[in-house]
Amino acid sequence: MADEMRKYALDVIERVMKEHAYAAILMRNSPIERAHMPFVSELVYTTLRNMTLLEEQWKPFVHGRIRPRTRYLLDMSAYELFFMEKVPAYAVFSTSVELCSRHEKGFVNAVLHQMEKRGLVKSSDPAVNTSHPEWLYRMWKAHYGEETAGKIMQADQMPARVYGRINTLKTDRKTLEEAGAVFVNDISFTMKDNPLVHPLFQQGCYVIQDIHAAQAAVLLDVKPGMRVLDACAAPGTKSQEIAMFMHNEGELVSGELYESRARLIEELMERTGVAVCTVQVKDASIKDQYEEGGFERILLDVPCSGLGDLKHKPEIRWHETPEDLDAIVKVQKNILEANAPYLKAGGIMVYSTCTLNRKENEGQVQAFLKTHPEYELRQERTYFPYEDEGDGFYAAKLQKHE
Repeated sequence: MADEMRKYALDVIERVMKEHAYAAILMRNSPIERAHMPFVSELVYTTLRNMTLLEEQWKPFVHGRIRPRTRYLLDMSAYELFFMEKVPAYAVFSTSVELCSRHEKGFVNAVLHQMEKRGLVKSSDPAVNTSHPEWLYRMWKAHYGEETAGKIMQADQMPARVYGRINTLKTDRKTLEEAGAVFVNDISFTMKDNPLVHPLFQQGCYVIQDIHAAQAAVLLDVKPGMRVLDACAAPGTKSQEIAMFMHNEGELVSGELYESRARLIEELMERTGVAVCTVQVKDASIKDQYEEGGFERILLDVPCSGLGDLKHKPEIRWHETPEDLDAIVKVQKNILEANAPYLKAGGIMVYSTCTLNRKENEGQVQAFLKTHPEYELRQERTYFPYEDEGDGFYAAKLQKHE
């Protein structure tokens, strides 16, 4: 079974790196027994989270090119050797040798023994120790300063905290507290046990939503009876939160580019008791899809580089490039331009992302305001992943002049 678990973990890591896939999606229908999945998940996520540091452990003993799969095997083995205290070294050696090709067995065995003999080595480079691409470290240092950049990277290495967010359409705070919820603000809470398996979750009494992401709908300041647009709505948690603040009174239009994801929003609305939401398959970057001034509130939780979400999705750091960031900025600009006319005079539009990149955040908003004098910035905030153990997140509250 140990060999099977490690082989599966290695297969997932290889696909993540080669195909730009996401580990959580790949492991959704895992053939591994449920009781063994915590071990597999730890192997996968911590290897992805520490890849550069792990490579530093074996690189001095490797001369010449090696296959990508062998690199990932050495990374995974280095993690087991130095960070998983309950796994004995002999088990790492034997299993790793079994997982490599016949002509690599002697090579892998020798490298692992040399690593163990030398011991764990750290680097003077914080980007290496926290396994972040150098370009990303330089960007964060330029945007937020060296100290904050270091704190972001350290926070990214921690396992993600799972937050629940109350759904007052179906329950109240007292009921959740009696079920073990510990509230950290008016709407967000943690649980000692896994909140995904609690009956109240299945009943739609709460959703899983990051503490910082939940603030976008708070900033929107919706009221019962309003007409609201959530233009980039999938997976639907923010739409659900908006409907909750509307007390199920008014009209909520939730747009989503892909039909399959639109169905997920509809399923969430049904499970959580939302009666005011209409889900529409639309491209938020296309103009003239709604009437001018037709909404009192608009949420633009736009597609982004996701650099604030490296706790949940450590593989993003290996997927993204600086060129990708420039491309997504253009998409965000188009979405802002397309949706700005739909807001009623005096209304509020919230622009938000789950990234830490001033070009996508403050820079995007400032560029928009320069060409839209009818809008005014009322409030903005960057939430860092070392705050409240939440994700990195940005939100700006814009108001259209009367």
